[in-house]
Amino acid sequence: MLDLQGRVLVAFNSAFGGKPDLCARAPGRVNLIGDHTDYNDGWVLPMAIGSETRVGARARDDGLIRVHAADIRESCAFRIDAEILPDPDQLWSNYVRGVAAAQIEQGLPLTGAELAIAGTVPQGAGLSSSASLEVATGLALAALTGAPDVDRTALALAGQRAEHRFAGCQCGLMDQLVSARGEAGSALLIDCRSLQTQPVALPDDVAVMIVHSGVSRELVDGEYNMRRAQCDAAARHFGVAALCDLERTELELSCAGLDRQTLARARHVVGENARVLAAVEALRARDVPSVASAAIPREALDALP
Repeated sequence: MLDLQGRVLVAFNSAFGGKPDLCARAPGRVNLIGDHTDYNDGWVLPMAIGSETRVGARARDDGLIRVHAADIRESCAFRIDAEILPDPDQLWSNYVRGVAAAQIEQGLPLTGAELAIAGTVPQGAGLSSSASLEVATGLALAALTGAPDVDRTALALAGQRAEHRFAGCQCGLMDQLVSARGEAGSALLIDCRSLQTQPVALPDDVAVMIVHSGVSRELVDGEYNMRRAQCDAAARHFGVAALCDLERTELELSCAGLDRQTLARARHVVGENARVLAAVEALRARDVPSVASAAIPREALDALP
């Protein structure tokens, strides 16, 4: 049975003939703590996982990008010397199209490419298969231009822009940034306002287990965007740029007039930011029981969907 690299090479040869010039990879992620805080300019603590997306890539010079998705056995093509638009019939391709469009806007001198894609990140499992695809695609396209050192934050921003403009999900930057900047053996503390990151080493005797609930998770279903809109409405109510600027005391003193659900969203974000920082301090002190105690308190349960 072929490993992931072998699958990419076979898929590339089948779709385009020959071998790719290079292969790029990017992991999925799991979030340890910091739910719905990234798009509120708060703190998050995700980590990269072993499941990943790989992209075999070969350069073209005719302004055409051809893509083959091996896992679903579908292909597409689009031109980069004309306006790149979403495809309503091949939704998976919009992540690739969106990344290419964003990188061109960032000034990357793309000339065309052939891309074969395969991955091991389960789709709909909440492990950021889309961000893994976006980052791996962006890495491959950047490498084809001969860029000596890819700006990983710019890469993450290109993936987020693809989500916003081509996939219709107004996500934060957590998924793309940890996929682009994650380090083995560490979680990644992200300040979602400044986009600064700090690796937070996990104790050697700690393993992170991921258990699939069996429930499919999709961000592009209206609920995620609705929740973000509620958080934005709460920030406007309290007169702050984002909910990360809100203190608990001010929240409770000035909450009159907010509907119950919007208030619950605000309470969750304010409390969750504090719990992220508490969990980081506990990890640095190798105090694993205190990390576990940073779980969502009872008062935040009303904020959950």
